[in-house]
Amino acid sequence: MGISKIKNLVITALVLINVFFLALIIYENSAGAQSARQAVQNASAVLEAAGITINPDNVAAGGALREMTTSRCLGAEGIIADALLGPAVMTDQGAIHHYESGRGVASFYIRGDFEASLNEGAITSQRGALRTVRTLLRTMRIEASEFSVSGESGNETVVAVASYRRTSIFNCTIEFIFIDGSLRMVRGRHLTGIEPMEDGAEISSAGTALLRFLAAVKNGEHECSHIYSVEAGYWHHVAGPAGDGVLLPAWLITADTGRFIVEGGTGEVRLVA
Repeated sequence: MGISKIKNLVITALVLINVFFLALIIYENSAGAQSARQAVQNASAVLEAAGITINPDNVAAGGALREMTTSRCLGAEGIIADALLGPAVMTDQGAIHHYESGRGVASFYIRGDFEASLNEGAITSQRGALRTVRTLLRTMRIEASEFSVSGESGNETVVAVASYRRTSIFNCTIEFIFIDGSLRMVRGRHLTGIEPMEDGAEISSAGTALLRFLAAVKNGEHECSHIYSVEAGYWHHVAGPAGDGVLLPAWLITADTGRFIVEGGTGEVRLVA
């Protein structure tokens, strides 16, 4: 047998092996997804029996979310300030970094919170408030997963939910306030220096989160008769005096009595809005 034929046989064998492993991975992922769906359906049936209605189709998949750490980044603050104020002078006031230009002022705080006041006409909403905000966020290098708009034309308030790799950070929102067609105020929280935490806890399954929530209701900690949606994401905690923090995998349960967080590691349930 010639060398070229042997090479072709080896290549063919390697291709077949790769196809086999790919098929195995697809099968395992499919089986895992099916198992997760069944767990959600089982938990939903238990909730229904306890008097809490829920549509299992409104329970979003969680994915492989793990704990992350956050840290303050002066460079990221500068990018946000430049996007809003243009070239600005920065004053380091210890825990607070203050920026000022002819367009307005901005202050950044140790835990990731910031606020900016802009002069009339510095940034306008001629192209629409939401479109203006989306463009600004790209310039600020801030990822957002959800937007809500309220108010009348020219006097809108746009709220963006910050995200990390398309996963919402539920308690990190940024508010953009327009008055008479001009952006006059920006305030919220932006996290930087996000890194995986070694041996960090993974998010629990949606079925487990629902049963944790049911236990809290039955214990009298909370009230609920209908769950509208369940979404996986992150919840931010400040961990240290230098602004270091932790992103905890969590489930957001939107119900008739409010919005609840179920932390993925501890299972703690609390009302957030």
